[in-house]
Amino acid sequence: MRRPLRRFLGRSLAALVAFALCTPLSACGFLGIGGDADIQIYSARHYDLEKAFEKWEEETGKSVEFIFAEDAELLQRLKTEGADSPADIFMTVDAGNLWAAAEEGILAPVDSPVLDEAVPEAYRDSQNRWFGLALRARTVVYNPDTVDPSDFDATNTYAGLADPKWKGKLCMRGETESYTQSLIAALIDTYGRDDTLAWVKGWVANDVEVMSNDVLLLEAIDAGECEVGISNHYYLARILADDPDFNAKLYWASQDGDGVMENLSGGGVVTSSDNKTDAQELLEWLATDGQASFIGGNHEYPVNPDVEADEIAASFGPYKPLAIDAEAYGKLNAEATELLAEAGYK
Repeated sequence: MRRPLRRFLGRSLAALVAFALCTPLSACGFLGIGGDADIQIYSARHYDLEKAFEKWEEETGKSVEFIFAEDAELLQRLKTEGADSPADIFMTVDAGNLWAAAEEGILAPVDSPVLDEAVPEAYRDSQNRWFGLALRARTVVYNPDTVDPSDFDATNTYAGLADPKWKGKLCMRGETESYTQSLIAALIDTYGRDDTLAWVKGWVANDVEVMSNDVLLLEAIDAGECEVGISNHYYLARILADDPDFNAKLYWASQDGDGVMENLSGGGVVTSSDNKTDAQELLEWLATDGQASFIGGNHEYPVNPDVEADEIAASFGPYKPLAIDAEAYGKLNAEATELLAEAGYK
């Protein structure tokens, strides 16, 4: 008899608190503006961004203020506020959410030769309403004491995790997480709904452990509570920066097939902004002079081909990415959510 999915709650209060708290530059609010900064940013990035934005403040003398929340909350707030929104930039961690914001009319087209040159076409909107600023790969992580990487399906690694040999060994994120939904949307877009549904059902049949965040997922792998998981690459990089002996390794998924699922963190100028000039200048800086600081604080990969990844991210080696399709991630989000429910993934 198959046991039900188990949902791991946080074992480390510090990890959850760090995820929830916002960090002030000039001022900071959580779903509420707290000051009179020059640039107001609504951001779904809950990462260590201080160095990049503090550097921009020092170079320009202009101030930045953040509101941090989840993508859906910020999008709803922007729609509710409409023309009265104080936001100048919307910044998110998912290409599908960037597409959705643009389709809702929340983001304004930007005429910027700087951004056109710094951000390749594959990483920006065709109408220049949003621009990718950092890349992240959602790939397989494993415990090297118990798993031989040759056991993975190198052609379609995500599908391969449905093989019964991984029963009782998998851990993944929950069905409501944007990371999970975008991965499923990417699989639907690439391989079709029927195959994707079969693979997700296979994960469920393998008694996948559902974790509350990627840090706890990686800690479970290190502790031997599960052997294989799917995580954004930079979570492992952040842990390795503090603990080089952490017992988990990265495996670039599907390198003999279509490539590892890649996603964007990026932003755009809000249509209702009363300071579009400064907002555009900040985006341009983040894609050029500030690109290394922006990605380095979180060990992401650069969108700008003239900028190199930091040492830890580079140590994972090169990979072949699955082409990013922001429109597909956005349009297929609802279908991905329905598929997860149909498969019993919860």
